[in-house]
Amino acid sequence: MIKNSNWQKLSAIILGALAIPVALPTAAMAAPDAETAYIFNSFSFLIHGFMVALMAAGFCMLEAGLVRSKNATVQSTKNIALYSIAGLMYALVGYNVMYMDVGSYMGTFALWNPSEPSVDDGYSSGSDWFFQMVFVATAASIVSGAVAERVKLTSFLVFVVILTALIYPIQGSWSWGGGYLSEAGFLDFAGSTIVHSVGGWAALTGAIIIGARSGKYAEDGSVKPMPGSNLPLATIGTFLLWFGWFGFNGGSQLAMGSAADVDAISNIYINTNLAAAAGVVVAIIGTSILYGKVDLTMALNGALGGLVAITAEPLAPTPLLAIFIGGIGSVLVILTVPLLDRLKIDDVVGAIPVHLVAGIWGTLAVVLSNSDANLGAQFLGIICVGAFVIVTSAIAWYAIKMVMGVRADEQAEMDGLDKVECGLEAYPDFSK
Repeated sequence: MIKNSNWQKLSAIILGALAIPVALPTAAMAAPDAETAYIFNSFSFLIHGFMVALMAAGFCMLEAGLVRSKNATVQSTKNIALYSIAGLMYALVGYNVMYMDVGSYMGTFALWNPSEPSVDDGYSSGSDWFFQMVFVATAASIVSGAVAERVKLTSFLVFVVILTALIYPIQGSWSWGGGYLSEAGFLDFAGSTIVHSVGGWAALTGAIIIGARSGKYAEDGSVKPMPGSNLPLATIGTFLLWFGWFGFNGGSQLAMGSAADVDAISNIYINTNLAAAAGVVVAIIGTSILYGKVDLTMALNGALGGLVAITAEPLAPTPLLAIFIGGIGSVLVILTVPLLDRLKIDDVVGAIPVHLVAGIWGTLAVVLSNSDANLGAQFLGIICVGAFVIVTSAIAWYAIKMVMGVRADEQAEMDGLDKVECGLEAYPDFSK
């Protein structure tokens, strides 16, 4: 016999169990309180920022793998140095120029200091700074690969100071900071133009001013192949970039304090992954048709081209449209690489096709899925940012060239910049 009290307990347990499936969804969809939203929004900035920071390792591996072995040490040095410089410059001046008291054209030249914590702000100011900072380093990494194997280490790092302290933050204030491009209706969700094309324009300008590597182009116009030192390393670097891109695009939702935000981040992840996957497959098919063989380096850059293309609007597209956007980004990369060679513009890692050309395409493709987008405003943003970065980068490169020179001498280039700039070899056991 079960006593009445036990029956009552058992009944309560059964009823409670039956109530859980009904009660849980209701509770899950309820609007969070301000403190909970503050915690999750800040967490999103931080965890996605960590993921983007890992892209620094991805860029380093990709570039070190695509340069020749005699330049891999310098390339690694450039990447860890530029990440550090970007963080320092964004704290000293960059963040405030981009976001603090922005008028139409720029913010305030001042040292960034975290504001007093307030739940009403919706997120920690420090978490926002960290998330924004890692984007700056990405723009600088793009330049690093394009001008590799002939630029002086110190000269490049001086350019990084100018890029991260002034060029990137000023143009970023025009859109993300609420300046005139934002008022004109320009849309760039996670930075196809604001981050990637900025790095691409600066890389293009630098590649033209510095010139091609010695022996890259013959007088008859033929191109001398200069294979990279470590394609498996470059492939791992691409995977790390792919992983970090989930933070790049997902974190740009700028919130995780509600169920709607989490759903949005999930969709962003899906579209980001599909665009990259489409980029790889298109590159494999395209190089098979054009060259009769699969080109791994094109497949790697195809993935990156797809990622850059979807970055301007990774939330609104359907999965099928995301595949289309990423695939077209890859096609543009495949077509632009030989075009640059015909123009004798030496881009060691393919940064200009990936970040500039695919970035322009992605910015224009926003109108395919976002009803708030205006094609005229998108063109305006591309032209204004491009013109500004070309002019300021050219001034910076020429000023550095006049003061300290930008290019290593011919003998240093022949011997490899590792020995000349760092006194170290990346693969000493294989160079004896």
